[in-house]
Amino acid sequence: MAQVTVTIDGKAYRMACEEGQEDHLTDLAARFDQYVSHLKGQFGEIGDLRLTVMAAIMVTDELSEVDRRLKALETEVDGLKRARDAAVAEQADAEEALASALTEVTTQIQGLAARIVNRPTPPAQPAHPTAHPPAHPR
Repeated sequence: MAQVTVTIDGKAYRMACEEGQEDHLTDLAARFDQYVSHLKGQFGEIGDLRLTVMAAIMVTDELSEVDRRLKALETEVDGLKRARDAAVAEQADAEEALASALTEVTTQIQGLAARIVNRPTPPAQPAHPTAHPPAHPR
């Protein structure tokens, strides 16, 4: 275990922590010291224990608010995931319907093409009729 000395309200405290967590513990202690200093500035010298309890309650209150917001965000994310899944399913259904419609149209076009190819060719018509129209009397 690593050892680190932190300072809260001007007093040094020697603390143990996991190896590599020294900076994190020092940062946490500095943040907690800010709460204690803030309360001391508002209420003056009211005793170390009372300041520590009040600071702990403030931290717990903030943690509670963060936890509430986190749960609200998790609920929102779950809703967004459900909406995304529904949209993906709807898109898959639409793509399947489109593929089916395209297959049907392709089949119809192929049927029409086969009928055109297999249709007997009508006899050729002369470009100019050989018979002359009757002459008009004058």
